[in-house]
Amino acid sequence: MVSVQNLSLQYGKRILFDEVNLNFTPGNCYGVIGANGAGKSTFMKILSGEIDPTKGRVDILPGMRMSVLKQDHFAFNHVTVMDTVIMGNKRLYSLIQEKNALYAKSDFSDADGIKASELESEFAELNGWDAETQAAQLLTHMGIAPDLHTLELHLLSGKEKVKTLLAQALFGNPDILLLDEPTNDLDQETITWLENFLADFTNTVVVISHDRHFLDAVCTHVCDIDYGKIHAYSGNYSFWYHMSQLQLRQRSEQNKKIEDKRKELQDFVSRFSANASKSRQATSRKKLLEKLTIDEIPASTRRYPGIIFKPEREAGDQILLIEKLSIPEYFAPIDLNLERGDKVAVIGKQQLAISMFLSVLGNVHTDFKGTFQFGTTISMAYLPNHNESYFETNLNLIDWLRQFSKEKDETYIRGFLGKMLFSGEEVLKSCRVLSGGERVRCMLSRMMLLNPNVLIMDEPTNHLDLESITALNDALIEFPGSILFTSHDHQLTQTVANRILELGKHKCMDKRTTYDTYLTNESWKAQRLALH
Repeated sequence: MVSVQNLSLQYGKRILFDEVNLNFTPGNCYGVIGANGAGKSTFMKILSGEIDPTKGRVDILPGMRMSVLKQDHFAFNHVTVMDTVIMGNKRLYSLIQEKNALYAKSDFSDADGIKASELESEFAELNGWDAETQAAQLLTHMGIAPDLHTLELHLLSGKEKVKTLLAQALFGNPDILLLDEPTNDLDQETITWLENFLADFTNTVVVISHDRHFLDAVCTHVCDIDYGKIHAYSGNYSFWYHMSQLQLRQRSEQNKKIEDKRKELQDFVSRFSANASKSRQATSRKKLLEKLTIDEIPASTRRYPGIIFKPEREAGDQILLIEKLSIPEYFAPIDLNLERGDKVAVIGKQQLAISMFLSVLGNVHTDFKGTFQFGTTISMAYLPNHNESYFETNLNLIDWLRQFSKEKDETYIRGFLGKMLFSGEEVLKSCRVLSGGERVRCMLSRMMLLNPNVLIMDEPTNHLDLESITALNDALIEFPGSILFTSHDHQLTQTVANRILELGKHKCMDKRTTYDTYLTNESWKAQRLALH
């Protein structure tokens, strides 16, 4: 068990959280949520011992082994993949090193023999003889082929490194498992495997994730960082979200009733306080008015952007016709007739291939074979995955967004920035200092300004917090036009898409269905394997 007692963290005058008391118990998975900057990763670092709190402490039962998902992709560059995974159990890896050094001695003594016997005993207790088998199984489940297990980590691709480090964290059945954004850069098959692994995991898990489907699949509890506190609630993310919204509405309605009563009493006092026949009643109501207090809802750190895509004109019957479109080194020829109201999720094994396809449709990448043609009534807006080039300027946010607007009035521009949570002096800061999430919100403001009836979006949820993802998800569901998009957010894909296009190097597959049905349909699984 992990016990957090009277924990506080403060940087100068800023208090991230204060007087936190929590218990993390075996058999449960705790999802840590909160707005960007609320302190989720910082709290995780306190649990792991990487940083110290301002006051309070974290207690872990003696003998408990904690494993933490490392985000440093270069720390194990010159270590083999197999050894990197086994290093997840530091004591076991240390024993292996000690044993090897001992047996390599040319002057092996009786004392060395006794020491070796002790090491072998502890090695057996830690299931050392099965270590390589277990590590290999984890790597295989992650999609790391056996011929890669003996290579040094620097020879792997970025995604393969991510999977290896995740296997390292999971290795050896740790008593406490800390995972900060474990699904980043994982394909859907690996995410599904990880969901099942954590659902069956019998020890303690603490996880941070912006993937709502993942949180729902694995979490038994939610730890909400808000109001400078951390509160634990039973249930998964969706249960917490719906309950929190219900509670907020109930408190708002209660406050409105009190405010209405206050106004009624105040009106009576104002009208009759000077009337002798009514003065006693007025005095009585004035005393009652003084007793009325509004239990105000505290100012939450959560803010939901106002994302609304409103087409300037309705699309005609001809939306987009794609014929034999391909980039041979990335994806096979595609034939697709986009119809009115189609919301197409583009998926595939190679994310770069998907990005190339969407960038062709976005009129950014021009080296391709085949043709595509938008209808004459179509106005298209494109959101790229990598948007750095849009912000290589010293313009402030108002002047940056004004570039894309027919209406140049500052109040008009500020309105769109305000919907995306840029207010006051924030709109005057330079584009060069924006965070990843702020850049995405600016790009969404740009798309809203264009009033398109077709959206093309490449990983629109990247860098966004849960609140912004929820707002975007709702906006795409409500959008009356057509969409082609790709996203690692399972819930967004499932709730938005009515059509799935999977890209492959050998052929492509187009099905009018939901995402979950596409993934689980047995008759399509063999066809999908042939794509790649």
